[in-house]
Amino acid sequence: MTSRPKALVTGASSGIGTALARRLSAADHDLVLVARRRDRLEELARDLPTDVEVLVADLGTRDGVDAVTARVRTGDLRVVISNAGVGGYAPLAEVDPHEVDRLWTLNSIAPIAIARAALPSLIAAGEGGVITVGSLLAFSSGLGNDRLPARTLYAGAKAATVAFTRALAGELMGTGVTATVVCPGLVATEWQGGMNQGNPNAMSAADVAAAAWTAFTRGEVLCVPGLEDAAAVDRFAEAEAALLFGGNRAPLAERYRAS
Repeated sequence: MTSRPKALVTGASSGIGTALARRLSAADHDLVLVARRRDRLEELARDLPTDVEVLVADLGTRDGVDAVTARVRTGDLRVVISNAGVGGYAPLAEVDPHEVDRLWTLNSIAPIAIARAALPSLIAAGEGGVITVGSLLAFSSGLGNDRLPARTLYAGAKAATVAFTRALAGELMGTGVTATVVCPGLVATEWQGGMNQGNPNAMSAADVAAAAWTAFTRGEVLCVPGLEDAAAVDRFAEAEAALLFGGNRAPLAERYRAS
């Protein structure tokens, strides 16, 4: 019987997911690898030195989410990493309604469902935690589109992921269980047909994985792999507090009073 901790990684068949699987295996974790492409998962499993279980599931479907959450609820995991996602970049008015459900399920519902399935066993063990992979586009909703893709659905889902993980981290204080959300910018992977490969401003998947695992082991809640100014995260939290507590008052703001 192995005594190694076990981690689950979704979207493990390529890119950041593969890099995270390699990072966790190097940190002496056994793995449960989740993705749609069995051949990719099995190829990766053969290349890793720790024990690997392959679980084929499409997390853009409720059946896929149910299959993964059922596996998570068995209680033998100490780290769950929700990395699977897709951009689906397009103006919302042009996205097929059925595609809206698939994209929202994959990018937003699945990470929440997986975390919820993992929490009872993690809290009972008093260790481990949840890592979700978000995106810097979570913070882009107020910006123009000159240099950014049409992203209403994707940015909304990733903003939900960021808010969810940060609030969860607060709930878990004192339990020994932690939550980290990782928000990379451009990454040189197969993502969206490899649109960022060859871009000198795109980070490698291996570096994103290194940042994610380092942040998680340090107990950081919000990880931005390319951000040198770590104090920017504190200023972001301060701006949130100013908005929340500054706006939570009975008197109507002067600018909204009828003239």
